[in-house]
Amino acid sequence: MLKLTPIILALLYGLAMYRFSVWRTSRELDTKSTELADPILKVMTDQMARALDIDRIKVHIYEIDPINGLAAPDGRIFITRGFFNKYRQGVVSAEEMASVIAHELGHVALGHSRRRMIDFSGQNAVRTALAMVLNRFLPGIGPLIASGLMTLLAAGLSRKDEFEADAYASALLVKAGIGTAGQKSLFHKLEKLTGGAGRGTPAWMLSHPKTPQRIAAIEANEAKWQTG
Repeated sequence: MLKLTPIILALLYGLAMYRFSVWRTSRELDTKSTELADPILKVMTDQMARALDIDRIKVHIYEIDPINGLAAPDGRIFITRGFFNKYRQGVVSAEEMASVIAHELGHVALGHSRRRMIDFSGQNAVRTALAMVLNRFLPGIGPLIASGLMTLLAAGLSRKDEFEADAYASALLVKAGIGTAGQKSLFHKLEKLTGGAGRGTPAWMLSHPKTPQRIAAIEANEAKWQTG
């Protein structure tokens, strides 16, 4: 039982840290966000709402400059002010912005936030157990190896979530009559818009799939739906 104590403590620590992160994020979003009010985007969110058979899709503007979309743990959808400004400047189209909203809806609908809590806690416990084992054979560097392996695992799980949210968004955009052209064209713009984040990094180390992989997956789904 004593041997398991560090693992149990690591699991509880992971749960506590995740809960604290959720609380802190929610407070930040509450104080730094306003509801999105754009007539063109409202037309598209209404189209998606009808496709989902719900009354409306509420989207918020998160008042920060980095370009991103966010699905909060409580189910709220956010677009950053920096992203929205690119839309207002004509750099990003309404269809492309709608694809971001659809993608974040996918994260909510597929329960990715809840799954991340389980994944984070489990990975913390596994990291501790693996570090204990490796440290016997590789004193000093065992914990570093364990941490690196868990980082790669987390990146792989994150990429899986992104592919799933992409597929959900594609299906929703098609059903809503918006189509996936904006979804695919935005991926081509994202690297430049985000300052080339991830450029040159091996795919297996990234938290998001690379652009060609994401577009290929969307097109594969479209081909399957057309022949299904």
